[in-house]
Amino acid sequence: MNITTSFTRRSVIAASTVALAALAIVPTTAAAAAPAASASFSSVRMAQTPSDVLASTPWKTTSAFDQNGNRVALDDAAVSNFVGWAYFDADGTYTMYNLDDSPKLHGDWTVAPDGSERWINAKDAAGDVLFQRVVPITELTKNVFTYRVFPDAADTSIYYDIVHTKTNHVESGTGGRGPGANGHQGGGGDYHFNNGNAH
Repeated sequence: MNITTSFTRRSVIAASTVALAALAIVPTTAAAAAPAASASFSSVRMAQTPSDVLASTPWKTTSAFDQNGNRVALDDAAVSNFVGWAYFDADGTYTMYNLDDSPKLHGDWTVAPDGSERWINAKDAAGDVLFQRVVPITELTKNVFTYRVFPDAADTSIYYDIVHTKTNHVESGTGGRGPGANGHQGGGGDYHFNNGNAH
């Protein structure tokens, strides 16, 4: 073996080692860069808060159940006061109507950050608060909103779950420009359960 051959082999081995090392670094660098791009994208798309979900669509009361899971008729005196159309605006105000579209309540609302309860007040025409109510939320998704009411606050063993489903019902008095107009919902226009302004 002469010096030239030894030198050439060493050069080839050294060059190969450098090339392999470079290849090993490139995928690692690319892989490390990918999550950064994803993190940047996901930070732009924020998850909806419970308040966002409640304000994303009009709601219709569609059923009620007692503590034993038995269906309760919506005209039953135990639940009839909670039945109607509800429109929760992102600005923290709401309007509710009876199922015949006659005015029912309006006022302010909030949902706990963890989605565990909803607070509302009801106001008269002058803006004076008539009452306040806090109810536990048992389900809140983009399609279903259910809260629980207790006829006797001292006895939580007796209760009614009031179920609302997403609807495209247009708010009365908005001239077709309110939530639900033309089938548009605040949450991206997903499919609705209820049929327009039909009762």
